[in-house]
Parts: sequence; structure tokens; C-alpha cells
Amino acid sequence: MSTPAVPGSSGLFTGFTKLCKGLAVVLIGGHILVQVFPAAVNYLALIPSRTIPFAWNLLTAGYVEQSVYGVVVSTVGLLFVGKLLEPIWGSREFLKFIFIVNFLTSLCVFITAIALYYITQEEIYLYFPVSGFYGILAGFLVGIKQIIPDQELPVLKLRAKWLPSLAVFVSIAVSFWTTGAATYLPTIIFGTYISWIYLRYWQRKPEAKLKGDPSDDFAFSTFFPELLRPVIDPVASVFHRLLCGRSESPNNAEDYTAGGTPLPGSDPIEASRRRERGARALEERLAAERLAAARSAQESGRDATDSV
Repeated sequence: MSTPAVPGSSGLFTGFTKLCKGLAVVLIGGHILVQVFPAAVNYLALIPSRTIPFAWNLLTAGYVEQSVYGVVVSTVGLLFVGKLLEPIWGSREFLKFIFIVNFLTSLCVFITAIALYYITQEEIYLYFPVSGFYGILAGFLVGIKQIIPDQELPVLKLRAKWLPSLAVFVSIAVSFWTTGAATYLPTIIFGTYISWIYLRYWQRKPEAKLKGDPSDDFAFSTFFPELLRPVIDPVASVFHRLLCGRSESPNNAEDYTAGGTPLPGSDPIEASRRRERGARALEERLAAERLAAARSAQESGRDATDSV
């Protein structure tokens, strides 16, 4: 006896968006390509000494996974996190976020490698191939921090707002015991910071005519424990002035106004609504998955009874 499909149900391994599936195919295809044709790494991965003639590797490096472990982690992370973020941001904004974070992360890694070469005169910084989706995955965690910061993760017993900080901390800690840290650590650090800059200052909200998220809950110092924030805030204000020409303080509501008129992206109410939408979307998805699992178990029990 066949079990009828549950209309509108969304299980754990269903509900992936078409865009995420397409990007997953790109990641898997890129991995297969460099395994079948190892020389392709020289043209697709970020190799600072070859970036000047082959500038396209600033774009392609983020989609080339050189290890099986990397392609599995990247594909799973893309599908599951994308299932949460894309419906909230929209497909166009989601793709735009990936493109900008990937390109600027690769650019920062390139500049850092060139700087390290001139400082140390070590040629390894010029010829070491760097690639992988890690920077964008780190950016996804920043997006989760923005949308559902207070959502507690049942497995880790940790609030979602600490996910980006935890990822960076674990990556740095692991780098002390592994030799391949250069392939992922710079992209994770720069991916986290670039994605925060994008969401904080550049992301446009056409429906509300806003840009960025100026809320105190999304300040740069919130990536650090309370004890370090008095030290981090003055440093963060320097970069804030470079980006916006204004100083940033804990009570920054006045900084986002000019002559009593709010500047673009200065509505904290909109930021709060965005987080509420994220939390509501997550709750609805989890509820749908629990309902689908319950119905599946019920149908399975019914089939077993009928077969007896």
C-alpha cells in the first residue's frame, strides 16, 4: 500500500531552493573538474602570482573545492542555510550577497598575500593556491546572526548570534594543529568581516527604502564577549568613520540622523521587524518539518498494520 504525499510538507532533506541546488551543482562540478584535470587549479584557484594575468580567479576561487571534505561541508552548508536565508532575503539579494562577499573576500586574501610576501620575502605566499566556499559559509553565519540572533540551537545549546564568532575561533584554534590552515583561515576571517560590512552598511531593503542594519544588536563589538567590547568599540568606530564618515557609539541613534531626518538604513524598527520575520520563518519551517515527520511516522504505522 503506497503512502500518499503530504501536500505542502517540508522535511529535513526537502525544501531546498532551486538557486541553492544550482550553486551546489557548481561546487560539485568544480570539485570534479580539478580532480579530473588537476592543472585547472592553476587557472581557477586564487594564486596571487597569477592573479594579475588571470584576474578571473578572484571570482572562481570561491567555487572550487579541492578536497572531498570541503565540497561536502560547503554543499551541505549551502543547501541548509540557504533554505533559511533565501526566502527572507529573496533570490536576487541572496545571489548578490554571495557574489559580493566572494569577490571582496578573494580580493582581501590577494592583497594580504602580496603584503605578506613583501614583508617576509617568502615566495610561498605568491604561489600557494587558495580556494573554497568557506568565506561565503562564514558570511551565511553572519546573516543568521542578523536575522535570528536569540534563537537557541538545540544541539550546541548556543544562541545563533555567536555562530560567526565560534566559527572564527575554532578555525584559528585548529590552524595551530594543521598545516593547511592557509587554504581556509584567511577566507573565513575576511568572509565574516566582509559579510558584516555588507549587511551593516550596504544591503538595500527596497520594500522599506532602507540600506544596512544600524541596530546596536548588530554592531561589530557584538561578535566579542562583553568583557572585550569597551576595547573593540573605539577600534570599530575608526572603520565606521571610513565607511560612513560618522563615528559610531553604543547609543548611535543620533549618528544616523541629519537635521532630524533619518538617514538610509537608520530605522531600528525595520531591523527588529527583519529579525522577527527571520524567527517566524524558522519557527514555521521547523513546525512544518515536525508535522511532516509525525505524519510520515503515522502513515508508516498504518502501512505496517495493513500489511499484518
